Amino acid sequence: MAASGGYNYRDGTQRSSHKVDRPLSLNSNPKSSVKSKALPASGPRRNSTGSIGGGGAGPATSKNDTGVPGRVRVAVRLRPRNAEEMVADADFADCVELQPELKRLKLRKNNWDTDTYEFDEVLTEFASQKRVYEVVAKPVVESVLEGYNGTVMAYGQTGTGKTYTLGRLGEEDTAARGIMVRAMEDILADVSLESDSLSVSYLQLYMETIQDLLDPANDNISIVEDPKTGDVSVPGASLVEIRDHQSFVELLRLGEAHRFATNTKLNTESSRSHAILMVNVKKSVKGRDSALPSQNGNNSHMVKSLKPPVVRKSKLVVVDLAGSERIDKSGAEGHTLEEAKSINLSLSALGKCINALAENSAHVPVRDSKLTRLLRDSFGGTARTSLVITIGPSPRHRGETASTIMFGQRAMKVENMLKLKEEFDYKSLARRLDIQLDKLIAEHERQQKAFEDEIERITIEAQNRISEVERNYADGLEKERVKYQKDYMESIKKLEEQLVMNQKKHGSEKITNGPEDDGSNVTTIKESCRVHVEEIDDLKKLFQKETLLRKAAEEEVQNLKIQLAQWKRSEAAGNSEILKLRKMLEDEEHQKEKLEGEIATLHSQLLQLSFEANETSQRLDRNEPGKVGGLESLMTQVRHPQLKDSGNEEKTSIAKLFEQVGLQKILSLLEAEDNDVRIHAVKVVANLAAEEANQEKIVEAGGLTSLLMLLKSSEDETIHRVAAGAIANLAMNETNQELIMTQGGISLLSMTAANGEDPQTLRMVAGAIANLCGNDKLQSKLRGEGGIKALLGMVRCGHPDVLAQVARGIANFAKCESRASTQGTKTGRSLLIEDGALSWIVQNANNDASPIRRHIELALCHLAQHEVNAKDMISTGALWELVRISRDCSREDIRTLAYRTLTSSPTFQAELRRLRIDN
Repeated sequence: MAASGGYNYRDGTQRSSHKVDRPLSLNSNPKSSVKSKALPASGPRRNSTGSIGGGGAGPATSKNDTGVPGRVRVAVRLRPRNAEEMVADADFADCVELQPELKRLKLRKNNWDTDTYEFDEVLTEFASQKRVYEVVAKPVVESVLEGYNGTVMAYGQTGTGKTYTLGRLGEEDTAARGIMVRAMEDILADVSLESDSLSVSYLQLYMETIQDLLDPANDNISIVEDPKTGDVSVPGASLVEIRDHQSFVELLRLGEAHRFATNTKLNTESSRSHAILMVNVKKSVKGRDSALPSQNGNNSHMVKSLKPPVVRKSKLVVVDLAGSERIDKSGAEGHTLEEAKSINLSLSALGKCINALAENSAHVPVRDSKLTRLLRDSFGGTARTSLVITIGPSPRHRGETASTIMFGQRAMKVENMLKLKEEFDYKSLARRLDIQLDKLIAEHERQQKAFEDEIERITIEAQNRISEVERNYADGLEKERVKYQKDYMESIKKLEEQLVMNQKKHGSEKITNGPEDDGSNVTTIKESCRVHVEEIDDLKKLFQKETLLRKAAEEEVQNLKIQLAQWKRSEAAGNSEILKLRKMLEDEEHQKEKLEGEIATLHSQLLQLSFEANETSQRLDRNEPGKVGGLESLMTQVRHPQLKDSGNEEKTSIAKLFEQVGLQKILSLLEAEDNDVRIHAVKVVANLAAEEANQEKIVEAGGLTSLLMLLKSSEDETIHRVAAGAIANLAMNETNQELIMTQGGISLLSMTAANGEDPQTLRMVAGAIANLCGNDKLQSKLRGEGGIKALLGMVRCGHPDVLAQVARGIANFAKCESRASTQGTKTGRSLLIEDGALSWIVQNANNDASPIRRHIELALCHLAQHEVNAKDMISTGALWELVRISRDCSREDIRTLAYRTLTSSPTFQAELRRLRIDN
């Protein structure tokens, strides 16, 4: 069906014009990489051994953050003939011939002539989806699971099977599953969803707008580029957590339904947009936590170290590019024609970037299209990239097939720098500390409650026992008193009754017997009195006994009173102990609040210091003319969130760290005995020195002196590297340059250069000396203290970044000499020539690295402006380089300067006439 002004989704529904915008996230924190053999920039290709992912070692941790080169790996896949081609091309042979065992492809130019190309993998029309995944994408997926960014991309003419290769869901036939589905199966099998996280974004780039395939209403997403690091992100895109394979397949189905497609002459369901699937993986690194013993008062217990767990962040990007097409063949018209133009423009911009990277061009036009901005990390960046180019067999489309093959050949020349990203999981540490604190508080409250309950129980028990003793004593005393009283009254009553009876008996006997019985009566009375006396004695004894018993009872009562007084004193002591414990609890509360504050402070400082360490290491890999290795922009406010399940929190900025800790405390840590403390402190100072506003404060506080002392006293390579970088940034200021020279800085830098072996350390030292070389007043002193010889000595390293800084320093020195000669303040030969720098300058005047070549060309022009140097330059061959620069230099200002210098020098003009060279 001919293309019309409208277009369809893949689910068949109509929709009006839609917009999209979606980039690849560019973040990597290098620690090691997968090694691969780099192909030569030109000449016949030699295929590398192993799969398309490249044969190399797995990630190995290292102290520095340098990456390892990894070439883009390219596979070619041939689509079988379709029904139309079997009829139309029945009398013609295929335009391509595959030799998979040799990893070679032959493209027929005519019946007798062919072109041969070699790729990392050649997949015939019979290659299974599983085979394609294993050689193209599986090595990239394995690298992503190890912490590296990875990209898998399909490129080719429309209708050659790109979407089939990448996005096939395989619901009817599992063997037909594409790379997206198979990659997620491997990722889900490797990650632990309890400790790791997995999230997905699915976008399309349509008519130069980025649209969210998971949320069609979100149809104009912006690309955000970090001005400091160059990282590209799309914060407006939907980010969906993946918990199982089925949910991922549902997301793919939903995204494919929203993707734009239409019917053309070349493809009944032609994709009209570039689809980009981004899988974000965050994995915890096992075995990196530690426990340390600590003392708190008299209680010893184990607490977790404040070192947070380590997580690795990586991203897998799968890119299904829309097919390139010729308008006359596809029959596009109306809106479909505009779509085809947009697709071809973006693919053309991608091709230009690939060409520039393959040719090591100084300028890569990455900003010409949103597609190239999104793929910035995939080509020439930090991701491990595999490209599968899809072609058809039809001789009618030989031109498109040849264009696709040449795109793959150029892509094989692109080198990426694979980098690992690890960072500390401070959210997890804070959550763990909060849980421990809550447990300690709960345990403390439980013990406090148990103690108060025990005191209350003891007090009630004591009061009950005292009350019971008092009650028993009173009851016993009352019973004894009643008993004794009753016995006493009964005894008195008996005596009275007996006395009355005796008196009655005595009176009756007296009347009856008369006087004669007086003698017997007296005897009877005596006997009765004796009996009464005995009874009275018995009563006295009983009374004495009762008196003793009463005294014993009183003593027991007294003892009980003493016990009661003791219980009361014990209760008072208990109340006093309770007051003390309450005071201790209040102290514990205050101590808890203080500890929480200290934990928060340590938390923020650890965040800042760790981020500074990681960011410093990243930016040490950069090289800029003014400031060395990215230190100029290291300290910015920490900007990205931590774990997603804890909400957004603002990070402590450098200004807040400055206020909280204070510059003097930071500088004092430079003299700490602990080497790790010194390393962190010098990184913080280096970060502060990267900001021009802080440099004066650092110098006034003695920071420059401390940094120079570290170069002199420390033997740690990391301290040397970061301290030299901080000095390089301080040396951007003319006043600081004079202070550095006054304090013997050039001698210390020269000594560090002589003893150093690490390229990054040498680059920092060379950058510092290069900045000092730009000061007119310090020329003689710098040369006298060995600055020029130190620069030339560092070329032994051979690292391009070091050589670029050496070349910059020589160019600065030559420029100052030229200015001094013009002003008449200097005469005689150049000090650079006297120190033997000219031969090295001539050797590197045509260096492949553009930063080195540019500075060398400037140095030659400045040296040639002083006539006294002309003979030396002629004898060393520098004149030939000046002639070349005046004709072939890519920069017009340098070319003009070289030409003007040649024409203004009589010595040069005479030599050119002698050699019969036209200038």
